[in-house]
Amino acid sequence: MSAAEHPQKIRIVIADDHALFRKGLRSLLNGEGGMQVMGEASDGDEAVRMVRSLRADVLLLDLAMPGTSGMEALAELARAPASVKTIVLTGAIAKPEVLKAVQLGAAGIVLKSSPPELLFKSVRSVMSGQHWIGRDVVSDLVQALRNYQEAVPPARTRFGLTPRELDITSAVVAGFSNKEIAKKYTLSEETVKHHLTRIFDKVGASNRLELALFAVHHQLLAEHDSLSQ
Repeated sequence: MSAAEHPQKIRIVIADDHALFRKGLRSLLNGEGGMQVMGEASDGDEAVRMVRSLRADVLLLDLAMPGTSGMEALAELARAPASVKTIVLTGAIAKPEVLKAVQLGAAGIVLKSSPPELLFKSVRSVMSGQHWIGRDVVSDLVQALRNYQEAVPPARTRFGLTPRELDITSAVVAGFSNKEIAKKYTLSEETVKHHLTRIFDKVGASNRLELALFAVHHQLLAEHDSLSQ
């Protein structure tokens, strides 16, 4: 009955050990069109049980909870996959934790200091199949992935990317904007956009973050990346 009454609403569970924070977040999310908080959990065990029983679409998960931590909850959800999209909602997160959270299936990382509009956007983004990680954390994540995979032999395939497309992919991984890429390679911004569209199509990425993660994961730039030199 509930699903029929709110067919378009994104069903959300909040997991945080601070009751006042949960209540405030519940109020914000329920006041945003198309979202509904279905439950609140104060530790990882409760979060996992609630996600499964309520069939939540999105789990907003704090990592630093007493008892069963958020990271342990992520690991449990990874062992018995649910359809829930997990966004790690945290005050601060270290590079190793970013890497581990993403490896365990987190679809997003949002700092608690972010404005509400950013959180709303992140929820909608992960629901559409994208990853959402703030720009500063993205660079941390890419570096952590590089360090983690230093011993992995470079991939032989380049997924059909041309040398110019590899240049642009390298610039995206480095955090360059379209304007900066255009200036670096003496191209128009429109040409950069066309290149990015083709790159996204070839590797199956839908945004710059997914492209950066894909490039690092598949060692696409192991023999090509000279931007940081």
